[in-house]
Amino acid sequence: MITFDFSIKEGYNKVYLIKRKLYVPFRRFAISMIKKRILVAPLNWGIGHATRCIPIINWLIEHNFEPIIASDGEALQLLKTEFPDLIHETLPAYNIKYTKKGSDLKWKLLAQTPKMLKAKKAEKKTTKQLINKYNLSGIISDNRLGVRNKNVPSVFITHQLNVLSGNTSALSTKIHNDIMKKFDSVWVPDFKNEPNLSGKLGHLNNETKINVTYLGPLSRLHKTETKTEYDIMVLLSGPEPQRTILADKLFETLKYFEGNILFVKGKIEAEQTVSKINNFTIYNFMTSKALEQAINSSELIISRSGYTTVMDLAKLGKKAFFIATPGQFEQEYLAENFDKLGIVPTCNQEHFKLSQLEKVNDYKGLQMEYRKPNLKELFSLF
Repeated sequence: MITFDFSIKEGYNKVYLIKRKLYVPFRRFAISMIKKRILVAPLNWGIGHATRCIPIINWLIEHNFEPIIASDGEALQLLKTEFPDLIHETLPAYNIKYTKKGSDLKWKLLAQTPKMLKAKKAEKKTTKQLINKYNLSGIISDNRLGVRNKNVPSVFITHQLNVLSGNTSALSTKIHNDIMKKFDSVWVPDFKNEPNLSGKLGHLNNETKINVTYLGPLSRLHKTETKTEYDIMVLLSGPEPQRTILADKLFETLKYFEGNILFVKGKIEAEQTVSKINNFTIYNFMTSKALEQAINSSELIISRSGYTTVMDLAKLGKKAFFIATPGQFEQEYLAENFDKLGIVPTCNQEHFKLSQLEKVNDYKGLQMEYRKPNLKELFSLF
């Protein structure tokens, strides 16, 4: 009988064997049990970047990695709620200010470029500190430009290989591509070939030096056969003040609708709140499980055409009506493209009225076959 007299101190993925009378295979086993730590850092721009990281975080856990979550604001709060047992770190905030008038958004964002560059520089500094603190083996950044390091395998997640910005699309795409080239790999949450969801956003016509891997669409939700409970579900997301502007517009318009309405404001707060006003059931936010149940049990979804929402609704095979965030060219393109393809109708925020919903029956609705990527191959980078 072999006995072992030793103690193990774990730190920075190293095992210090104080008494070294060990059987060699056991030592290898002990070392192999230490999990590699991967930083997962979604952008805090609404909650879409955070929610689409949820399946990636779960995949990492399933494959014996230890995710370290880093973000700020609502995105960080959401992931703390979803993964309370993981380590969470706060990253420098971009603190981008948005406009009430959509036509002014591009110029408002352009004027804040110095602030974004400052945040990017601060992100790089914080990332270096986190690498040293946790001895990171990899980085997964969802649209956070400064969360990378040349000494650690770094991945950038985006569905925008082409960045639409009106008459400056060529310039914004080039700038974005130059940033992506600095990452070891770029993961696009869509299919490489048609049919796909992102259209020209996630697909380049010409060859580049960017190392692109297509994951297939990402969604934390699952389709279930559920009895219809709500005629309409309003699912809000995105930055202020446009989120509240649309909420007020929909409250005013839908008060004349006679069916049951579930209204999710998309405001991530410390506690969930629920209230009832006439035929409205109103939530400030929902966690993944509750949201999955709610969407499955709703006949029609009214929402922004944000890409994460598109992926969720496609996985659940839902009928929808899209109202793009004014001035966000990406959302406007997606909404118009789905309308043109006869999949989901749309109209702009200002012109929405109850009669617009009559068009929904003439559209196919969102549907997409989901296939999990080869995770062993995907995570081999780390």
